[in-house]
Amino acid sequence: MKNDDLRWTRLKSQPGPELPLFKVRIDTMQHPVSSEEFQRLVLETSDWVTVVAVPTDGNIVMVEKYRFGVGELTTETVAGMVDEHEDSLDAAKRELLEETGFGEGAWRYLGSVQANPAIHNNLCHHWLVEDVVFIQEPTPDSGEVIRVHLMTLDEVKDTIAVGKLKHPLGLSALSRVFPLWEHPFIAEMT
Repeated sequence: MKNDDLRWTRLKSQPGPELPLFKVRIDTMQHPVSSEEFQRLVLETSDWVTVVAVPTDGNIVMVEKYRFGVGELTTETVAGMVDEHEDSLDAAKRELLEETGFGEGAWRYLGSVQANPAIHNNLCHHWLVEDVVFIQEPTPDSGEVIRVHLMTLDEVKDTIAVGKLKHPLGLSALSRVFPLWEHPFIAEMT
């Protein structure tokens, strides 16, 4: 199969309902082989950031929050949306300060991933900041309730092992900095 056999043709796009964090788009796409038409959902959104923050003591700054999609508390890296007229570094610094009260430090870009290319049009930028210091009390958004945890690498690994840290974007960022699991990784089915 040639590469051209994989490329779909967009025949038209129409807007869907407005959502708080996403603009919905419905694309009519033409199958590259059969020419059959399909409607595909695209959620347009700004880029996101994920921050691996390490204070001078070597712990990792993590946050715990309730996630509506899964209906449970999760432990995650600091993360958020890149606001309009903001670059990903500025967003990462803002989110870290708002969610945890930590700031400053030495920042390094870890690259980006496609958040969910099946339906999202954005990137998630990963940042590492070392030697962060506590500056102020956290100021989360009005729709957030966050608990900050300073965790050792072993505690992060344990949190992954017991299934409290499953967020793929946070795991992606953390895995660019720390060895999180043994290779080859074979998980037990639960």
